Amino acid sequence: MRTYGCQMNVHDSERLSGLLEDAGYQRAAEDSTADIVVFNTCAVRENADNRLYGNLGHLRPVKDANPGMQIAVGGCLAQKDRGEIVRRAPWVDVVFGTHNIGSLPALLERARVQREAQVEIEESLETFPSTLPTRRESAYAAWVAISVGCNNTCTFCIVPALRGKEKDRRPGDILAEVRALVAEGAIEVTLLGQNVNAYGSEFGDREAFSKLLRACGEIDGLERVRFTSPHPRDFTDDVIDAMAATPNVMPQLHMPLQSGSSRVLKAMRRSYRQERFLDIVRRVREKMPEAAITTDIIVGFPGETEEDFAETLHVVREARFAAAFTFQYSKRPGTPAAEMDGQVPKAVVQERYERLIELQESISIEENRGLVGREVEVLVAEGEGRKDGDRRRLSGRAPDNRLVHFSLDEGAEVPRPGDLATVEVTYAAPHHLVADSGVRALRRTRAGDAWAARNGGEQEQAPGVLLGMPKVGVPAPQAAAAGGCCDA
Repeated sequence: MRTYGCQMNVHDSERLSGLLEDAGYQRAAEDSTADIVVFNTCAVRENADNRLYGNLGHLRPVKDANPGMQIAVGGCLAQKDRGEIVRRAPWVDVVFGTHNIGSLPALLERARVQREAQVEIEESLETFPSTLPTRRESAYAAWVAISVGCNNTCTFCIVPALRGKEKDRRPGDILAEVRALVAEGAIEVTLLGQNVNAYGSEFGDREAFSKLLRACGEIDGLERVRFTSPHPRDFTDDVIDAMAATPNVMPQLHMPLQSGSSRVLKAMRRSYRQERFLDIVRRVREKMPEAAITTDIIVGFPGETEEDFAETLHVVREARFAAAFTFQYSKRPGTPAAEMDGQVPKAVVQERYERLIELQESISIEENRGLVGREVEVLVAEGEGRKDGDRRRLSGRAPDNRLVHFSLDEGAEVPRPGDLATVEVTYAAPHHLVADSGVRALRRTRAGDAWAARNGGEQEQAPGVLLGMPKVGVPAPQAAAAGGCCDA
């Protein structure tokens, strides 16, 4: 299973893996040749197309040498390109879209029997993905989709055309899934939606999202609740109040800005302006002074002037984001922005992009340095950070979602992924914190027990960090999507 794009795609891949295992397949070992390779694709940026077709090209000789191998392509790019994928890569066996991921096992079997490619794209949601079997990639943290699709019409974004109009799950179904995950050992959930805080619009409850956050606060054993990505238009006071009043909702907010220029925001068809965005930031910090706020920013949107870009820099200085995921505008066929006048030259975009990165890096490290000497409780993670066996470092996320690499004293008890370790921050970098004074307190959790049960026993020594999916929290900086699937 190869996944590109946003958290929604990562979660869809958990569903696809669950479907295949339910149908009798087993995950291939990393050093073996798989019988089935599934690409779950993104269509937000142009390089997504190039990446897919390049990977398909590399697989062709492998398939020629293994005639029984099957290749399936799903996700947003499949929804967009449809039969074009088989035309360009006739060795692909199955193409399926965003609305019918549940069809994958049947399509693979049909392709095998009929010995011809199967292309099946639905125009609307067939089955809400959360009703499908799931192979959760983490024993301690889980994605929970509360909605799919988006009702916004941002001029740069192709996602609504590929994911469809917003469809909301009933609150009882969501909470039942969360309770089941907690019963299995998870202590953190991240609520997902293309526009997560618009939840409830389909059944006419404007406060449904804040009610859902408060209801999550009543679930015994659920220690951390996050959500992504909200839209500033729908970020109302009841949501801020619910975040502040619900102890297990983490002091973290990822809220896409996209541009600091009100003129550009209007051209993007974003239904807020600079003043509105900064007012939300102010109100969040009034209620949660410790909150870390992150954002997405697009540089070089058509018609962006130097004055417009200066407004973006102004918002970055005022908001003091903990991190910003910055993207150079990527023209996507089928979006209104692709046909707009005033496409900004690449050299200009690159120069602005570098200035924005420099400013944000300086703010990030200043904010992080303010945490040196502070104790934080870290949810020990599998798949975060980088290998550092010499220093016996493990990694995890603080409540505000900052990445923390922490060391272990010689002979100290080794935390398992899912356990909670209290550490003191000793060093700050722009994108992570370091705690090299040992673990002050260790709380072994049900989540750590669940990780140990899944992995066949206790963790005996501090290992190099494994690569896993999904990662807890927001993606790594400079992710591959501008205005992506979950980037409201």
